[in-house]
Amino acid sequence: MSSLFLLTPHRTISPLSLSPLPKSLQLLPPRCQIQARSRVDAQLTTSTSESERGVEFTTGDLFYRRESASARDLAVLLSSIAQRRLGRGLRVLDAMCGCGVRSVRYLSQGGSDFVWANDAFEGCRPRILANLSSVTPRFSRDARRWVITHFHANRLFCECYLQKEFFDLVDIDSFGGDSSFLRSALCVVKIGGFLYLTSTDGRSSGGHRPSRSLASYGAYVQPMPFSNEVGLRMLIGGAMREASALGYHISPVFSYYSYHGPVFRVMLKLGKGKDDDISQYGFIGHCNKCGHSQTFSWDELGQISCPCGNAKVLVSGPLWTGPLHSAEYVGEMLELAREWGWAYSNDKNDDLDRLLNVMIDECDPQLPPGYIKVDEIAKRAKLNSPPISTLIHALKMEGYAASRSHVEPNAIKTNCPMASCIDFAMKIRT
Repeated sequence: MSSLFLLTPHRTISPLSLSPLPKSLQLLPPRCQIQARSRVDAQLTTSTSESERGVEFTTGDLFYRRESASARDLAVLLSSIAQRRLGRGLRVLDAMCGCGVRSVRYLSQGGSDFVWANDAFEGCRPRILANLSSVTPRFSRDARRWVITHFHANRLFCECYLQKEFFDLVDIDSFGGDSSFLRSALCVVKIGGFLYLTSTDGRSSGGHRPSRSLASYGAYVQPMPFSNEVGLRMLIGGAMREASALGYHISPVFSYYSYHGPVFRVMLKLGKGKDDDISQYGFIGHCNKCGHSQTFSWDELGQISCPCGNAKVLVSGPLWTGPLHSAEYVGEMLELAREWGWAYSNDKNDDLDRLLNVMIDECDPQLPPGYIKVDEIAKRAKLNSPPISTLIHALKMEGYAASRSHVEPNAIKTNCPMASCIDFAMKIRT
């Protein structure tokens, strides 16, 4: 532990943190160390150069996914907004940093004064060191700007908590559906700070491993036609449960699903004190017979059935059933993206502008969990699929809430029952 708590911005520096060589290579004889350093230098020289929003970095042979750039855009926008609100630089912990691209962007774009870049794989060290050094010196005005460590995430969180090291934003870009670090991660987030969670467990969100989703997130998930949104709600619900056990509460700032992987990401804000209101933590039911979906509270357990009369309703939960995003934060993120030239309202091909606008539409509190695929409506109506924009307009004209879904492009979110959606589709086509 002694080597870990020496890595704060204003304390003595651990010799390990200064060396660009992994710990395993430091055990080699001096001549071998020189040879190893030469190989590292050669690897850095021949590395693959990448760029995101004008920030240059290298990846080498480390895992890097260009498709995740939008998720990093969202995180950087949020951190910059948090910095503006606080009026000071943020302390960020990037717990599974890989090549360090997120750490680099938090430092150069996200308003961070200090970034702790950690990855359990020591072989990442030369790459992370090169990338962070290219953005800012390790020290600035006698204050430390960044540090690199190689610990398993749970150990890092626990030791940071013991040493009273807390952060404004904790970013966990994990692989799979391991949630063992949720509680320990929450312990190092400052009150009012943010936790950025990731899951790539599409099988659990799809209802193919209900025992796994129950063990990891406390939710028994069954197959549903909007399983990708269920994955986001499962992740939020799991974090909500852990926060409540610690005497805190969380609220979603934004939720983002990406088809590659698949990848589920949620940015959560931590608040002090338990929230005893569980009205947005319940169950989602779906009827395969008529296609209708609805939410059920804890008080309604044992009375679940579909309005069509079918008593065999698939039920998943408990899950987060409230809005997936904060309209206030996402609105500010859109304004900032346009201010920075990352989003253009007059460009129909601008993915970030379109994504943030759809997220704002999804914030409508009248919209229930889930979405309805337009192809499913057309199939039940025995018609060709109506244009999504026309269907949404028709639903709104009749007083229903309706929007597109950022999770599924060919789907709508609405509080209109499936049977009525079919009627509207038939009217549109006739």
